[in-house]
Amino acid sequence: MSAHPRLRVAALASGRGSNLQALIDARDAGALPVDFVLVASDKPHAPALRRAEEAGIATLALDPKSYANRAAYDADLFSRIAAAKPDLIVLAGFMRILDAAAIAPWRGRMLNIHPSLLPKYPGLRTHARALEARDREHGASVHFVTDELDGGPVIAQVRIETRGDDTPESLAARLLPREHELLVATLAWVAERRIALTAEGIVFDGALLAAPLDLDDRRQRVR
Repeated sequence: MSAHPRLRVAALASGRGSNLQALIDARDAGALPVDFVLVASDKPHAPALRRAEEAGIATLALDPKSYANRAAYDADLFSRIAAAKPDLIVLAGFMRILDAAAIAPWRGRMLNIHPSLLPKYPGLRTHARALEARDREHGASVHFVTDELDGGPVIAQVRIETRGDDTPESLAARLLPREHELLVATLAWVAERRIALTAEGIVFDGALLAAPLDLDDRRQRVR
């Protein structure tokens, strides 16, 4: 059992919430020492909100169309998130570009999962872009959030091989369960206080990472 207090986590999601569900399931199984204090969405009818409600987690839905601009929306959203007093924010399929001023106070305390081997393919259509480039492998990354789109320091990745008959849909479907594993594992490391972002870079178990952790090779690569 961890000697640390359970990590208080807020999650943001825009869609079906499969990554969120993976986190909830891991928590319920005792594999993830966190307490979810809030799940917020920019889509009032997002299935992710229903998943949170079924799990007894407080929810928040804010419609961006009700705000003058992105900065106003993000300022209100993150003010409400802060009121829930999370230690960490997890973007689990949150499909909005975030205002730099709103996320600045959360540096080192906000994670995002992205379906590519960053720095390859930030943004959208990652599976199609990997196939168009004839990449032999594809994957997912968990990174700290900065004001650069999908450009924050990468903590960990998982890789899968592409196949000659892959479509963007089949590649996405094969990657998704590995995404879930990656997000759960990375959040568990953070909850156990094994990972931190410093001025020098990402520290894992007290050593500076030379490259992102590989989910399938737990040996740390440090410099």
